[in-house]
Amino acid sequence: MSRRDRYRVELRAGAPAGWPAYLRERSGLPGPRANLELAQAVADEGDADTFDGLLATDDEYLVFCGVLGLGRLLADGPPARTRTRIEARLHEHATDPRWRVREAVALALQRLGDADLPRLLDLGTTWVGDPHPLVRRAAVAAVCEPRLLAAREAAARAVALCERATAGLAALPADQRRDEGVRVLRQALGYCWSVAVAADPAGGLPAFRALAAVDDSDVAWIVRENGRKKRLAGLLVSDAARPAGAAPPGSD
Repeated sequence: MSRRDRYRVELRAGAPAGWPAYLRERSGLPGPRANLELAQAVADEGDADTFDGLLATDDEYLVFCGVLGLGRLLADGPPARTRTRIEARLHEHATDPRWRVREAVALALQRLGDADLPRLLDLGTTWVGDPHPLVRRAAVAAVCEPRLLAAREAAARAVALCERATAGLAALPADQRRDEGVRVLRQALGYCWSVAVAADPAGGLPAFRALAAVDDSDVAWIVRENGRKKRLAGLLVSDAARPAGAAPPGSD
């Protein structure tokens, strides 16, 4: 039995009213790593009322669990009005000042992607055009997950999201680049491109290569950081060595 499954059994054995104390005791916080297996078990076993109770607290880990729960509710395929309300709540949490809560939003959206990938891709396309950089960050971080990009069409959408988010960042005036949200978006783009391109080298490599022509220090940083990622570094070497006119890696 996995840790997550063991937690699910223990959660079922206790009343939801007792979950907060149980979660705090096993959260792993304060510490370098929150207990993700337990949080996922909470999302598996809880219901809307349970998640609302966790989100109403001021405890970072309990909110983290509640946000993941919202992703489970989305993945369950609720009616349109309920779905819209849940998406709005996740949108709000995407700009939370606590980085773990923001990360929970990306994980919650990935739950949606596991159940309904087209819905996640459409939502990501909407969010990547949002004026808030942290919402854009949530979009690319959620979609650029290897397990979600097995289909070339999905990988191509991920590349397009990275392109839009990068272009939006490059369009910002210099005085806005120091904003914390912009910095977090840039960090996400520092690895998301490599995930998207590795999933669809034929379509992604030309888009990534085009970034080198952009005269922008943040874009140059994004190119440099992604180029250091093992999943992309080999593709770049292979692409540079291919004869002129030959198909790029992954095009067959």
